[in-house]
Amino acid sequence: MYFLETAIALFIGAFLLTYLTIPKIIGVVEHKRLMDDPNKRSSHLNKTPTLGGVAFFYTLIFALFFIKGYSISNEAMYIIPGITILFIVGLKDDLVVLSAGTKLIAQIVAVTFILTNDSFIIYSLNGFLNIYEIPHYLYLGIAGFMMITIINSYNLIDGIDGLASVVGIVIMVIFTTIFYLTQEYFYALLAISLNSSLMAFLGFNISSNRKIFMGDTGSLIVGFIISILTLKFLALKPDSYIELPFLLENAPLIAISILIVPLFDTARVFAIRLANKKSPFSPDRNHTHHVLIDYWGLSHKQASFIIGCFNLIFVMLFIVLGSKAKNTGMVIMLVSVVVFLAYIFFKYNYNFSTLKQKIILKRKVDKIKAKVEVAGKKTISK
Repeated sequence: MYFLETAIALFIGAFLLTYLTIPKIIGVVEHKRLMDDPNKRSSHLNKTPTLGGVAFFYTLIFALFFIKGYSISNEAMYIIPGITILFIVGLKDDLVVLSAGTKLIAQIVAVTFILTNDSFIIYSLNGFLNIYEIPHYLYLGIAGFMMITIINSYNLIDGIDGLASVVGIVIMVIFTTIFYLTQEYFYALLAISLNSSLMAFLGFNISSNRKIFMGDTGSLIVGFIISILTLKFLALKPDSYIELPFLLENAPLIAISILIVPLFDTARVFAIRLANKKSPFSPDRNHTHHVLIDYWGLSHKQASFIIGCFNLIFVMLFIVLGSKAKNTGMVIMLVSVVVFLAYIFFKYNYNFSTLKQKIILKRKVDKIKAKVEVAGKKTISK
């Protein structure tokens, strides 16, 4: 009962703290003219305040202070330095663009703090693909690579209004449920805190008159927390999985399904860029959400809602299948789904110049159709 009271108070407190202070951030950003200027890749047309992630930072710091008593291995003291490093780097990148190398170094340092805490060590994959024991050096390499991949994958999906928030909310709801069932209350409360902030931020992000972006300041922090929760999920002791509705050996696949949206989008975009002989970090409009907007004619809200629903349904499907199916069959299904999705979006594999030409042509055609319709109505009225 005490946990539920804490969770409710934390949710309300984090929501109000974020909701009441974001307007102040918008005011400062507009006053100091720190707006995000739209460019040829942007999905928005007007100058928009950024730095919404500042609210995530201090909300999480407050939350960690109040929930530190739930941690067994003093995890809060390892999380705070990592969040602070990524906050500073993200803030500077939003104000003065940093190189990919600089951000990568900062991410490595932030991740190192987490990897030095014994509670995150993965000793075994519990039979996934017949893998049991994991050497510590191998754990460090895999865990570090996994966390950095998750951080950057989440950062890359922050391209349209509402998408990063909606996907983050879905992920936080799932992790909150998992850690509540396994009685890892510290992580459940951490997920609740971030979820509450994302919900409060979402209202501003999709607003027409009080819009703000989370920027790298926010996406790096949220991605970092997601990577921590994922690592902890995989590091749970075998006894903890008794309360979870899927087989122990399927845990890695469940983790992938939870992160399917950012991981699939990143893999797809990187593959397209490399195929076009470009750097995997070169900007373009080949992301899945851009395809939904540019070619399927969806609005930002519609695209974000559809992608968020897909993420939730995909996880639920894999949890149901993971309760009985062996991991070999699950792997085959996961690969099949990814290949199918890649095939669907393959025809939208364009370099930026071609994509831009098609978008301009589509807009001209739409304008001509609109003029024809107006002319037709005037003729009928006469």
